[in-house]
Amino acid sequence: MQLDMEALADLPAESPARSRGSLTTMAVNRLRDLIVTGELKPGQRISERSILEGQKDLSRTPVREALKILESEGLVQLKPNRGAFVTKLTMDHIDAEIELLIGLEGIAAMLSCSRITDTELAEITRLHQEMIGSFENQDLMLYFETNQRIHQLIVDGAHNPALSRIYKAECLQIRRYRYAGNLEHARWHSATREHEQILAALTNRDGLLLRELLRAHHTNGWAVTRELLRSELS
Repeated sequence: MQLDMEALADLPAESPARSRGSLTTMAVNRLRDLIVTGELKPGQRISERSILEGQKDLSRTPVREALKILESEGLVQLKPNRGAFVTKLTMDHIDAEIELLIGLEGIAAMLSCSRITDTELAEITRLHQEMIGSFENQDLMLYFETNQRIHQLIVDGAHNPALSRIYKAECLQIRRYRYAGNLEHARWHSATREHEQILAALTNRDGLLLRELLRAHHTNGWAVTRELLRSELS
């Protein structure tokens, strides 16, 4: 069954066992993971089953709210009388997003090295060790989530709320494409080594080096991802 408002009307009302907010979060996380891992392909219409499978407590209200949230993140498109679709970006669009992320992290690198607190740096170091552990355990989703958190915290270390907000919003739109690069094991392995250098530069508060390492990190990753996704985006 395809997901549209008429189909959603047949779903049960929300379960009293869980709050509306927690059910919406469940639906958002479930659908976002399906999109990021590629189980739902760009341009694909989202079926009711994709969201509800294994999620017995979900109902029409949190599903509708989840779709609206994911639309605001740029991951989903809601088309009147047609339903919900996974957003499909062009190669040129993603190229532009990567350029923007490199620029935003370049600004953040210089500021973060002068402003980040010891406590914030310790948290990034802790997450780095968790990320390495997930790599060793071949847990790609945990690795990716931890990796994204590290990049966000580096930007947050600049203590510029506007910069953090813009960076977070832009990252959401291309999560699927950043995740895909790690599907190539050699790239995944080299990315972990690059993160060792990134952490060292941040720890030494070397803004110029950190900026160049982050630029190379994204450039190298996107070069691999671009080839992996060429047929998908053509």
